[in-house]
Amino acid sequence: MKAIIAGGGIGGLTAALCLKEIGWDVEVPEQAAELGEIGAGLQMSPNAMKVFEALGIDARLATDGFEPEGIELRMGVSGLPLIHAPLGETARRRWGAPYLHIHRADLVSALADALETRAPDAVRLGQSVVSYDQDTSGVTAHLSNGTSLSGDVLIGADGIHSVVRTTMLGPDKPTFTGNVAWRAVVPVDRLGSDAPNPVAGAWMGRGKHAVTYLLRRGELANFVGVVERDDWTKESWNERGTREDALSDFDGWHPTITRLIEEADALYRWALFDRPPLPRWTDGRVALLGDAAHPMLPFMAQGAAMAIEDAWALASVLRNTTEIEPALSTYQTIRFARASAVQAGSRANATTFHQRSFPGRLKTYGPMWLAGRIAPKIGLKRQDRVYGYDIVAEMKAHAV
Repeated sequence: MKAIIAGGGIGGLTAALCLKEIGWDVEVPEQAAELGEIGAGLQMSPNAMKVFEALGIDARLATDGFEPEGIELRMGVSGLPLIHAPLGETARRRWGAPYLHIHRADLVSALADALETRAPDAVRLGQSVVSYDQDTSGVTAHLSNGTSLSGDVLIGADGIHSVVRTTMLGPDKPTFTGNVAWRAVVPVDRLGSDAPNPVAGAWMGRGKHAVTYLLRRGELANFVGVVERDDWTKESWNERGTREDALSDFDGWHPTITRLIEEADALYRWALFDRPPLPRWTDGRVALLGDAAHPMLPFMAQGAAMAIEDAWALASVLRNTTEIEPALSTYQTIRFARASAVQAGSRANATTFHQRSFPGRLKTYGPMWLAGRIAPKIGLKRQDRVYGYDIVAEMKAHAV
């Protein structure tokens, strides 16, 4: 059996590894000339790490990444701590796997190296899927270079602007959220005493919030800042912004945030668009995965994790079967409710992080501050539903 996987990003490479695990052949057309990711960080929560443990690449990720000491919520201007909950060994005991921060480029490299070892030359660089057709015997993906690939399944892992999704369902109609996100990665040795704490940190403020954490064994600091504004609406991962604009957006904030902006070599920004859950993820022998199926706002740090869970579920339903269409329908049934719930949770977090009024801040952040002093681990309980989920065990329970 053979799968064509449109897209060589995190979701596509993980899907290829999962399908190799069940004995399938894979080909991965990827439009980029080389595999890689622009500098940015990812939070790999335990639900994602369970898949990497099953694939045998968790040790490399642990070596390349950074394990935070805890989760920390602070006020953005004053730096007042609201909650500090432990991670590390606590995460392993509570959720069954570690919590890691990792540079996107390091994760892509680990996945690509593992795939090259298990399926040499599976990735076809400089090629992308532009359309597909299918019949009862298979599916054909037509590529940007004029050639075609045929297989038993086509997986659309081609991201937020998925061509496979557009072919399946037509163009989407995203809604601008009124939020623009900034991102940067800065060497820690430039930051001095203003370096972020070794935690997964969230900083909250009026109409904006920031996230900070360490990468690459603590050598780099990752910054993401989200601001409510409506004067810039370009949904591009590669668009640069100016230091002056970023500093203006976070004027008066804690020195940890402003120093990160001041020391960044490059600041990128992109407009955040929301998309409702799709009516379906499958079309015969074709299935969507990750951002192509359920693009979500970055307010729960679960976009990549959901794609990783999808990949394991998809391979599991295809194990030991030639009945492709029913298997893909089962995949959607298993994944739809969870992915949609995380989409909704990510959307709701924007309100939590961006309280503008004094009554709203008091109502939202006051209980957090009190809980942080009485029962610090209470913040972990809110994550049990997401971080404690085990897609590997779930698929065993489904006997697929």
